Order: sequence, then C-alpha cells, then structure tokens
Amino acid sequence: MNSSSMVDWPAIRTRASQFPDEAFEFVREGLRHTVESFHGSTGQPNPGEDRRHISGQQLCLGLKNFALQRYGMLAGVVLARWQLTRTEDFGTIVYSMIDRKELRASDKDSIEDFKGVFDFAEAFGAASIC
Repeated sequence: MNSSSMVDWPAIRTRASQFPDEAFEFVREGLRHTVESFHGSTGQPNPGEDRRHISGQQLCLGLKNFALQRYGMLAGVVLARWQLTRTEDFGTIVYSMIDRKELRASDKDSIEDFKGVFDFAEAFGAASIC
C-alpha cells in the first residue's frame, strides 16, 4: 500500500508550519547522520536493503542520538525551542519534506512509523517538555 495516498497533506503542511527553519535543518542534518550510522559514509546498503533507506523509527532514534551528540545536556531545551517535543514532530517535518519532494518515502513507510518511538522527557530530561 502506498503511504502517500493515505497521508493528509493539507494537515501535514499546516502542522509543519509551526516549526522554524532550524528544526528542518536539524532533521536534514540528522537524517544524513542517521543514514551514515546505518549504511556508512558511502551510503552503500546492507544486503537486502534499499539504498540509503531508513525507517521512521530508525530516524527518530538517530535524531535522538544526533541531538545528544550535538547539544549534550541542552538537547531537550534546543529541540523544545524549535517546538520539537515528541517523535511525531519529526514525522511531520519528514512528511512535509516528502510533500515538497525533498525526500522520498517507500511504499512501506508511513507517518505512523514516527508515533511514540521514544519519550522526550526520558531521552532529554524534563527540560524538553517545557
């Protein structure tokens, strides 16, 4: 089933408009970081995998690690400043970028893949929910 036929693009566009440019740039850079983590810097896939593809869950975990590496103990504060307070927010940005043809989704991908992957307060501390 193609996930793009079931996505409410107007709702995605509306929700994504709340995020500043810095949040989009963070996701772009974090995506590169995550792809390199899974596929290496050359982007060569492991046997049986699509070239450079990662799942929504993998991206969420990669973005968590990227935020902690980049911002350390302030990661939650920085992400909250950009209105990123749950993994679903990452999905909204990603699907907004798919809508704008900056990224592609496979037939197996769904915006639901970003739902509840981890808890921001647990990952980044209580400051992430302010």
